[in-house]
Amino acid sequence: MARPTSKKQLISAATDNYDKLTAFFTSMSDKEIETSFDFSVDEKKKEAHWRRDKNLRDVIMHLVRWQELLLKWVENNKNGRAVQFLLPGYTWKTYGDMNILFWEECQNIATDDAMNRLRDSHKKVLDLAESFTDGELFEKAHYNWTGTTSLGSYFISTTSAHYDWALKKLKAHRKNLK
Repeated sequence: MARPTSKKQLISAATDNYDKLTAFFTSMSDKEIETSFDFSVDEKKKEAHWRRDKNLRDVIMHLVRWQELLLKWVENNKNGRAVQFLLPGYTWKTYGDMNILFWEECQNIATDDAMNRLRDSHKKVLDLAESFTDGELFEKAHYNWTGTTSLGSYFISTTSAHYDWALKKLKAHRKNLK
């Protein structure tokens, strides 16, 4: 699927990939849900996230936490409180450490609760996206707080692109178990 360039495409891509992801959740067997992820035998899977996430809950909460970042970032900046997208103290060079913090903070959340939180944050993100015009979403640097990129890029990254990432990880887990 081509990267969205309009609000309609953004909402459609986010909805379609969310639906694919949640359909995959429901298709997972008890064994797939209960068995810890282990991608150590695949030399191609070198990125930190392949070692970080150990189960379905970890993947879901990763998505939720990034959507929460987006929601807080937009709310603050729209209300005149200039904040960066990432948590204070983190940069795009150190966001992997932030992901580990998210992982650590979410270890006591049940998988069912994580799924409910994803459903809620997904809806909030789409509702927020609906509140913007195409120009506000896709004109680069429309808002000074988005830097040189568009606000829509942040929405895509935390929805459709992230859902695609999660689905690939879950499919790789399924493949490992066969």
